[in-house]
Amino acid sequence: MKWKGREKSSNINDRRGARSYSSGGVGAAALLRFVPLIYRILGFKGLAAFAVVGGIYFYYQGGLPLNALSSDTSENQPAVVQSEEEKQHVDFISVMLRDTEITWEQLFQKQGNTYKQPTLVLYRGSTSSACGAGSAAMGPFYCPADQHIYIDLSFYDELASRHGAPGDFAQAYVLAHEVGHHVQTLLGISRKVHTLKSKSTDVVRNQLSVMQELQADCFAGIWGFYAKNHREMLDKDDLGEALVAAAAIGDDTLQRQAQGKVVPDSFTHGSADQRKKWFQIGFNEGSIDACNTFNNL
Repeated sequence: MKWKGREKSSNINDRRGARSYSSGGVGAAALLRFVPLIYRILGFKGLAAFAVVGGIYFYYQGGLPLNALSSDTSENQPAVVQSEEEKQHVDFISVMLRDTEITWEQLFQKQGNTYKQPTLVLYRGSTSSACGAGSAAMGPFYCPADQHIYIDLSFYDELASRHGAPGDFAQAYVLAHEVGHHVQTLLGISRKVHTLKSKSTDVVRNQLSVMQELQADCFAGIWGFYAKNHREMLDKDDLGEALVAAAAIGDDTLQRQAQGKVVPDSFTHGSADQRKKWFQIGFNEGSIDACNTFNNL
C-alpha cells in the first residue's frame, strides 16, 4: 500500500505502556459497572473516593493503572517503549484509521449526516472497555458502549503466522471491519439487530450475528473502494491480501482448524466464501446500499 507520508488520525489512545490488570480478584470491568450507582447514592464526592480507593487497590494488585478512571486520552498514558518496526506499525494503523475517517465523513456528508469518529485503543495483553475486559486472545473488537475500537498489535503477527494472511492491506482490512461496526452503530443498524436478537431463537440470533458481521466486511470493502479509486493507495496485490485474510478468519476455516469439523448453525461471522463475497461487493460497488446483508429478513 502507498501509505507513507499520509495524514495520521489523532483519535489514538495508546495504552501499550500501561500495566495490564490481573484476572484474579475483583475485575476492574466489574467494578466500573457500579460507577453510575455509586454516583446516584453518594454523589460526586462518593464517586471520587471510590475512584481513589479502587485505583489504589488495582495498582497494588498489579492491575488497572491509576489513570483508568480519568480522561481517555493518550496524553495521560505512560511512555511506550517500542522497536522501530512496531513504531512503523503504529504509524501505519494511524494512517489507515485516518483514511477510514475520510471515507466515512464523505459518505455521511452525502446523506446529510455527520460522521462521529471512533477512538482506536492500542494495548498489550489486556485492557478495560465499557463492554468489559478485553484481551489479546479476543482479537480486535469494537465496543458500541464507548464507540472505541480495541486492538492488541500482536494480533497482526498472529494473522500472518497462524492464519497465513500477511500483508499491510490484510491488516487494514481488519481495522476497516471494526470501523464498519462503528458505522453500523451510528446508522442505528446495531440497535435494530440487538432488538431482533432479543426476540429470536438461538439459531436466528446466530444468523443475525452473521449478517451483521458480513455487513461490516462489506463496509470494509467500501473503504477499500475509496482508498483505491479516490486516493490511489493500493498496489496490485492488495485486494488478494484482504481476501486471503477474510477467508482465514471465516467461521468454517477456524472451526476446521480448532475441532476438525464445521458446524454452520454455530457460525457468528460467516464462512470464508461469505466473508470474501461481501468484502468484494463493497470493494466493487463502493455503496452503502449494496451492503444490505439482511435482505432475507
